[in-house]
Amino acid sequence: MTAKSTARTKTPPRTSGAGKLLFRYRGEDTLAGVSRKTALRLAKSLGLTETQAIHLALARLAQETLPRYEPDEGPLSAAQLKAIKRLEPQGRLEVHESLFST
Repeated sequence: MTAKSTARTKTPPRTSGAGKLLFRYRGEDTLAGVSRKTALRLAKSLGLTETQAIHLALARLAQETLPRYEPDEGPLSAAQLKAIKRLEPQGRLEVHESLFST
């Protein structure tokens, strides 16, 4: 045996898999997925790696679909409106139906 064949290579330690995702491409492009060929073309045209292109796509989808703030408790109740009117003097401003009316 040669020294080369008996030398052991170090393998990186295995992680628990946290934060990893198995991603399977579609066989062909559909409304809900893309083929690897399309993903590679997209990544190349953007100057990104496949992983970066996937992250970019998910980030854009998140911006388009997820709310950016926590939902509130809904419209104010009559008691809350009354308390606001009591605390804030009314009549200082005129309400106009149109922005351009006088």
